[in-house]
Amino acid sequence: MALLPMRLAGWLVIPAAALLISAGLIHVPWAAFLRRLLWLEPLAAGVALMALFQPDGWRICVFLLAKSSLCLMTMVLLTQTTSFAEILQVLKAGRMPGLLLTTLALMHRYLSVLGEEMHRMQRARLSRTFAPRRRLVWHTLASVLSQLFVRASERAERIYAAMCARGWQ
Repeated sequence: MALLPMRLAGWLVIPAAALLISAGLIHVPWAAFLRRLLWLEPLAAGVALMALFQPDGWRICVFLLAKSSLCLMTMVLLTQTTSFAEILQVLKAGRMPGLLLTTLALMHRYLSVLGEEMHRMQRARLSRTFAPRRRLVWHTLASVLSQLFVRASERAERIYAAMCARGWQ
């Protein structure tokens, strides 16, 4: 899909049909599939809208939007049907550099650490806040985000130190 030239745009129907048939055959929950796709679609639209500044930009915009949407559909379908560990195994079998695989695995782990820390901070804030005021919302949000970054960084350092203590290199 990524290498298909614009003059062959009609051929995008084939991968679209293949993706929809595959999703139907493996019984993907359509509501979750569409929700994830719609959540990511503004990224594709943002890229495609930049093409409007070129001559004959509307055709390029529609073509880019279609290609980007199909690529996003592929990624959403892959992530809904395959675990992250399996994806890493396939990338390893495809001879992806070990350092990149380790970076991806650590990133995946640290995203969950960040999410856990965010939930802990949100619970603490809700237990201390009685009535939110409109004018303090942005200040509170900035404060929470900065504290989240600091706490997550400190926790990541502790995890890294524990990994090194267990012989990880």
